[in-house]
Amino acid sequence: MTDAPLALASQDGAVARLVLNRPQAGNSLSHGLVAALHAELDRLAADRSVRVIILSGAGGRIFCAGHDLGEMAAADGAEAHHADITALAALMQAVMAQPQIVIAKVEGVATAAGLELVSACDLAIASSAARFAVPGVNIGFWCHTPQVQLTRVVGRKQAMMMLATGKLFSADHALSIGLVNEVVDLDALDARVDGLAAEIASKSGHTLAAGKASFHRQLALDVPAAYALVRDLAVKHLEHRDAKEGIAAFLEKRPAAWDQD
Repeated sequence: MTDAPLALASQDGAVARLVLNRPQAGNSLSHGLVAALHAELDRLAADRSVRVIILSGAGGRIFCAGHDLGEMAAADGAEAHHADITALAALMQAVMAQPQIVIAKVEGVATAAGLELVSACDLAIASSAARFAVPGVNIGFWCHTPQVQLTRVVGRKQAMMMLATGKLFSADHALSIGLVNEVVDLDALDARVDGLAAEIASKSGHTLAAGKASFHRQLALDVPAAYALVRDLAVKHLEHRDAKEGIAAFLEKRPAAWDQD
């Protein structure tokens, strides 16, 4: 296993897969794995043939256990911790900035920065066996960075319940607070994620990328500013070939032929 890639990458048509490949360490986010994931995301961002990325953890039992605590304990002072947390924050922001739609496929446990990674993804489908926690408080450390994504996905009070208790919550609870989109039986997880990825991948790549960027930009604004932004983005988008083709195809009752450039 020591010679195996830390992030396994594959592609099937317009769908790419990235697998966190440290099952012996709970797929924890070591410096090497963070760098490998970031490099793969950069590579895929430039690939116009890819429209969806499925992110999962090797081994099935643990999606991602968060930071590599061994590396954290061995870090030499504040400067090393600063570099580690900066790199992890950059990875989460890269997932959000990725032009493709990123789906987290969560078979098992996602904790701390692993839960942060689920939160950063655009969509998340979990098995009924999945569990979620931000347990830093249990070992005397607040999950400072995971709370950034978590509060923005589930809201203040639900996030504080997880952060302050450090408890392991069920997949059904994660669904009820909006942390994941769906919960399915473990034996149905692959088919459901593959089906969702295929459905999204059938859309215009330009529209998915432009739409995701628009989504995140308007979220950071107040309502009047958000409407001013999306007005200009919509006008620009309507001049793109895919928008013109999609409208024409709808009116002519035929399948659209999306731009591949």
